[in-house]
Amino acid sequence: MADRDDREKKGFWGSLLRHTSLARKSPKPAKNFRRTGDGPSPPRRARFSSPDNDVLSPGTGAGGGRRPRRPANKDGGRDKHLYRNDGRHHNANGNGDAPQRPPLTSWPPSNMSSQEVLTLGQAMDLISSGVPAHKGHKRAIPHAPDHYYALYTTSAGTPGDESDAVNLHDSMTQFMTMRIQGSGSGRSSDMATYPWDTLEQPSYAFYFGRTPGTVTLNQWASCASRIPPTIALRDSGAVPRDVDLPRIFERLKELESAHAIEDESEERMYRSLYKRFLRDPDRAAGNPHRTLDRQITDLILVLSRPGYWVDFSDLRNQVATRFLFDRGREAAERYLRFCHQLLLSLELEIRIQARAHGEAAKEKLLNQLPPTIRWDLALAKRWRQNIRVERWGRMPEDVRLRYKLRKRQMRMLKRFAQVMKWPNLEQLVDAMNEHDAEDTLDLVSSDAFAFFSGLILPGTTFPFLIMNTLIDLDPDEATDALALMTHLNPNSGFQHRSYTYWSASCIVGKVLAPTCHALAGWIGPARPSPDLGRSQIVRVRCRRATKQLLTPEDVTSMSERSDPLGPPSENFPVQEYKLVEPKHADSLLADGVRIEVLSFKPSAGSGGQERNVGGDAIRVNEPQWYEASVQFAIDGVSWPLRLAYDVSFISAWPCKGGPHPLFFDYVFETIRADNIVAVRNWGGLYYGGSRRASVQAPESATGRGGGSASGTGVSGHDAENEPEKVLVVEAFGVPDHDVLARAWCSHWGLSAVVADVSKTCMGCAIREAYAATLTVVILIDSSAGKGTSE
Repeated sequence: MADRDDREKKGFWGSLLRHTSLARKSPKPAKNFRRTGDGPSPPRRARFSSPDNDVLSPGTGAGGGRRPRRPANKDGGRDKHLYRNDGRHHNANGNGDAPQRPPLTSWPPSNMSSQEVLTLGQAMDLISSGVPAHKGHKRAIPHAPDHYYALYTTSAGTPGDESDAVNLHDSMTQFMTMRIQGSGSGRSSDMATYPWDTLEQPSYAFYFGRTPGTVTLNQWASCASRIPPTIALRDSGAVPRDVDLPRIFERLKELESAHAIEDESEERMYRSLYKRFLRDPDRAAGNPHRTLDRQITDLILVLSRPGYWVDFSDLRNQVATRFLFDRGREAAERYLRFCHQLLLSLELEIRIQARAHGEAAKEKLLNQLPPTIRWDLALAKRWRQNIRVERWGRMPEDVRLRYKLRKRQMRMLKRFAQVMKWPNLEQLVDAMNEHDAEDTLDLVSSDAFAFFSGLILPGTTFPFLIMNTLIDLDPDEATDALALMTHLNPNSGFQHRSYTYWSASCIVGKVLAPTCHALAGWIGPARPSPDLGRSQIVRVRCRRATKQLLTPEDVTSMSERSDPLGPPSENFPVQEYKLVEPKHADSLLADGVRIEVLSFKPSAGSGGQERNVGGDAIRVNEPQWYEASVQFAIDGVSWPLRLAYDVSFISAWPCKGGPHPLFFDYVFETIRADNIVAVRNWGGLYYGGSRRASVQAPESATGRGGGSASGTGVSGHDAENEPEKVLVVEAFGVPDHDVLARAWCSHWGLSAVVADVSKTCMGCAIREAYAATLTVVILIDSSAGKGTSE
């Protein structure tokens, strides 16, 4: 659904005349044209100078000469076309065809003068063809005041199946997402088309980037969403009938048959529901609830009873198998209530998905449901897809379930362990096969029960389920120290024998990812740390990087701010564009930068916690919190960089037919990765507002061999005068260069765009940085081969 924007207003620059342009002017009156997307555009602002030979920079003409990173036109006023995030159906020309022209090798092309002025068609062909176009969306949240909103981005322009997001099946993250109107199967055909189509928010269908340790542009925008707190439901007073376990499982068995469900009429559904599970309050009055809509309403009212049912929208309850794992007599009441809630959720799901309801009606209803009911439906979908009832009785221990995904999950776990180079792999596989032969995989732990059964709710739980299953199956007693890994503390990892492993949301994992694999929400195997025990959990403490978050105005003006042709116009002077390419791709030394050590310092007051157990205060040895740093050897000099801020690295969208010319308004400077430590406080966000701030500003990061930024390729311009200038870090060669650039970003609190130049040209990466309001781009080249530094 396209965003509904207010009526367009002229942009801030719309009233400026183009009398200062260096190129010829058209005698025709100015008009508005469409560019990289459909829809009208605001007028193109005046241009003031052409770029110089080395750095794209503005002139000094009247009016300032450079587009602001956050333009004064708050309406955005850009194209209204809604781009798909998968990039499979649109390119810059909107026809889905790959660009036909060969890649540019010089600018202007050999058959063109630098004084020429391009028409819109020529400019689209030479400059915009194959360029990803980004559009931001601000969407209201149902049942919430107007000051709450959700932010998203969609992109187009790259033919084929490539996007900035990782493939869900290849990355083993398909269980982390569920389309609201989907079946919960996890198949490709059941995946969301847009990020607002998923139950979990932010959407994990558009979360992890193609490059290890990165996220998508959509996830970066979602970080700035303003989500309301959970609203407690009022008690409707509706209560279900009292039922026992055999009656519940008898109905669960009936609901396994798709044909039986499809053949049920409204009358049969009514009799089945109200005779066994609900009470019809209006039947005695001669007005029974026979229609589907009234049955749906009654089920919603019963499931909305606060404090009685499990609230699966609460992170603490999202490992649903914990309510099924304990089958002892003392837990029988909890087991019964969970199964009762599951059954009522299934009854609601089959009525919502009935053929009598059209897709539009389903979408409208599902979007208006309270979050707790949506999560009940998610649980019902996972059960219906993945679990079958084989036997039941009056007690929980009499219940026997069959798991359709068991063999597939065993293969998945084995592959995950192989990629992560798990130290005890052979014994682990033997233990798993032994439990499988004894049919006891679901008795290992509640996490293993969830993993092998497929009863996995979308969101953040899956990475910890698969890792905890690995740990629980490993017969090595050293893994007992890793038993407290939980999705409630995602900024964590652990050391086991000679490797460390990190959650993909942990800053240590994000920084070390270029030297590791990224799979199932984990980064590893990474280098060990001498500061940690042989097997030890680590929770990493760092500050939130809050000064670069997008605003709603940034999101809605994204397409205008990152337009490859610049502000709207009817003619496009050739000399206002330049072909930009990396400067130092061949000059970076292979051994100039090396990671020396990964260090951890305990945070103050982060020891065990006191808890009341039986009226006595006892000390519980929970995992400690640490502050992390990475020390590098740069030309023989040691440089420790503290991972002080939890920054993000955004995977750049691939482009086609690059390199693409860059409009002169996009200002940037380039630097080699091995000189990055000489750049101090780029942008002046946290340490005094000047780039001349000391590199030792984070207390634990002291380095030897100082020096100014001069001689590094970075000019001494005041950051306050050019806050939008992008620093392009060329991190080619060994992965340690990329790690150094990321550690530097975390040290200073700067998020960055990471662009693989074999897929994204430098110009498109800089434009995406402007779209994301970021001031750092890290260039890498995966086509040169990937080594490891372990």
